[in-house]
Amino acid sequence: MDFQKVADSIAALACIMSVEEKPDGSCGDVRIVTGNKAYIDSIEHPMQDLEMLTRKFVPNSLYTEYLTRDLNFEDFCFRAAVNKKCLHSYVHPDRYDIWFNMTFMPLGPDDGNIHYCAYIMEINFEADSERISNISGDIAAAVLETAIRLREAKDFRSALKDTVGDIRKLCDVEYCGMLLVDKENECCELLGEDYAEGSDLRPDNDYIGKDFYPIASTWKDTIAGSNCLVAKNDGDMEVVKERNPLWYESLKDAGVKTIALFPLKGPDEEIGYMWAVNFDEDRSAQVKEILELTTFVLGSETANYMMVNKLRELSSRDMLTGIMNRNEMNNYVDALSGLPEKAVKPAGVIFADLNGLKRINDSEGHEAGDFLLRNAASALRELFDTEQIFRAGGDEFVVILTGVSNEELEKKVSDLRIAQTHYPDLSFAIGCSFTSDCREVRRALADADERMYEDKRKHYSDRKIT
Repeated sequence: MDFQKVADSIAALACIMSVEEKPDGSCGDVRIVTGNKAYIDSIEHPMQDLEMLTRKFVPNSLYTEYLTRDLNFEDFCFRAAVNKKCLHSYVHPDRYDIWFNMTFMPLGPDDGNIHYCAYIMEINFEADSERISNISGDIAAAVLETAIRLREAKDFRSALKDTVGDIRKLCDVEYCGMLLVDKENECCELLGEDYAEGSDLRPDNDYIGKDFYPIASTWKDTIAGSNCLVAKNDGDMEVVKERNPLWYESLKDAGVKTIALFPLKGPDEEIGYMWAVNFDEDRSAQVKEILELTTFVLGSETANYMMVNKLRELSSRDMLTGIMNRNEMNNYVDALSGLPEKAVKPAGVIFADLNGLKRINDSEGHEAGDFLLRNAASALRELFDTEQIFRAGGDEFVVILTGVSNEELEKKVSDLRIAQTHYPDLSFAIGCSFTSDCREVRRALADADERMYEDKRKHYSDRKIT
């Protein structure tokens, strides 16, 4: 067959690939036999976002002369050329900020153990939702159901754990997990995982945490610029071993034989990963198809959930001290005041106002004053949960406790007077008030505030400071 003529007859970027089938039936060398002018120009005169390893096209060269090795690309070429499948894929590789619309078509005749396919490519600079959704109806329906469930869930994290289980069953794999990676704090959080019945794999939550971050941070390089990593047999696992020997050893120790690893992407960056473990090689294409779409949806939904949580945190927390702010205190007071009769419980309020903040700000500067405020919050956190502590004003802190007795409240005040001595220059003027009906919390706040000012007057009077 005149492969050059075939390539030239295609209007889009196109080349002819040859694939070696090894005696054991696995994939050997993958070469670019020839290409049409548009394809060769994309190598020799690439666009800004399509940098090649070399810019001189030589017919019948290994494709890795031009691109970093990509197991997914090799798999598609193998299935098209050797298994005579017509294949389509629409992906966004990490190495390029563009989308590739790719078609693989089998060609003949074969030349012994060398097989051929046409690789046709279209480049999109923005995602095309119609092409992304070009998958089987059953998978599309399952993924749509997942998206709806997550969007409607009152408890997103609980729904996410159930979703990971559904994805594992849909992929028919031994294990599926979803990991959030916090680059700023260099830690990981396992959002969900699911094991097949009778699995002997070691539970990931035994070791995933801050100590796991050094491994998770290597996955981007292990994927090596592709949109995912699918290691479906021993040969592919050898590539994982070559790229990431430390992770490879941990996989083998855990009983992992095959793995599909996909990044979860938010609007601007990767936020984590999903992976499926131990599947039959002949199901690898379906596993890839399922995870390709589910991670696209889950990445978007999870990033949205994280953004909403971040906005909620910004609106409810005092950024200097990390405790709750006045807005959140007002919301909590409103909630307690509006409780039904059957939900009423006792409540205690502690007002703690810093002594001497203005003097420190004037004499040592605002940085010293901020340091004192942070120490004040730390002293309060020694005794109370963060969600119980509110910064009501510049130097005013409020603690609201429910379900406490008056004796317990008085004990907390005594403990706070001790806790303040753990920090230099820290002194609180303190007032407290107890009510048997938490709906009367506003009255308790007013009483505690008045008693705090009495304590402050006594503090300055004792020190003869005006």
